[in-house]
Amino acid sequence: MSNKEEFYKKLEAQLNDTSVFPTDYLYKFIVPSKGNQVTEVADIFNNTGAVISTKKSKTGKYVSVSIVLKVKNSKEVISYYLKAEKIDGIISL
Repeated sequence: MSNKEEFYKKLEAQLNDTSVFPTDYLYKFIVPSKGNQVTEVADIFNNTGAVISTKKSKTGKYVSVSIVLKVKNSKEVISYYLKAEKIDGIISL
């Protein structure tokens, strides 16, 4: 099993232990401000009812993207992380 698979399996177990679904889940990402990564992140959550907010870093090199989304279960939480990790330069918090 790869480190990534282990990470998501552990995350799923933690989410199931600590959350009562459905629940509002907070995603936090950091992306470079150059390019269209903020738009790419927003597109993943488009038409889901998510509340998206952004904040530029002090230097202006990065943008913090916070998303609050009502999710049905831990597998749904992970599915959005898997989509987001394909974005160039993204950091998931």
